[in-house]
Amino acid sequence: MRALVAANLGLLILFPIAWSAPLVRAGLLPLFGLSEITVLSGIASLWDSDRALAVLVALFALVAPYAKTLALLAVQLGRAPARWLSPLRWLGRLAMADVFLIALYIVIAKGVGVGRVEPAWGLYLFTVAVLASLAVAHLTERRLAVRP
Repeated sequence: MRALVAANLGLLILFPIAWSAPLVRAGLLPLFGLSEITVLSGIASLWDSDRALAVLVALFALVAPYAKTLALLAVQLGRAPARWLSPLRWLGRLAMADVFLIALYIVIAKGVGVGRVEPAWGLYLFTVAVLASLAVAHLTERRLAVRP
């Protein structure tokens, strides 16, 4: 269980790094430099144009994974009941939905052919963080179910 707690604590550090890491590089023409878009800059940009969507993205990308990680840590440390594990699965899925939408936007933008969009290292980091969070939750659930 110590390894799972350590992995979960690592996610509390990894998520904020992933939020500020470049997810995609986008630009109108290949001759000009590509601007990097992060989760945080994307939410800030959305805030100016569509506040409801900005709040929704913030919930999926920021609040859901971090709340899940904190709640899972509480379960792992015995500060919260194991029955919290079931609802935590849903929070993890919400964060994975955000990764899926980013990938879908990249595919759509490339298909339209206007401008250029490239995935950046932050997309992979965010994806790994979300998948690691799902794995830690799953392994914690299995570990707690095995205990008498």
